[in-house]
Amino acid sequence: MNTPNPNKVGLVFGAILGGWHFVWALLVFLGCAQAIYDFILWAHMIHIPLTIGPFDLRAAIVLILLTTAVGYIFGYLGAWVWNRVHRLRK
Repeated sequence: MNTPNPNKVGLVFGAILGGWHFVWALLVFLGCAQAIYDFILWAHMIHIPLTIGPFDLRAAIVLILLTTAVGYIFGYLGAWVWNRVHRLRK
């Protein structure tokens, strides 16, 4: 059985989480985020009066970098734990 490489798994998780938030920031920039958010809440039968604010480049950069780092850390730790657990079972 191949063991996952923690660095590669971290990069994948970081790319997914950071990429998802990049798309969100892009939707805010394009002015589409409020309509999408309203649809998601409607589809889940949730009623929360919430307004998406104006696009802020600094906030978007922090959001994307932070979520990419968190995704990397969780992916790395997840692969590391996986490898440790499967090493102990042998």
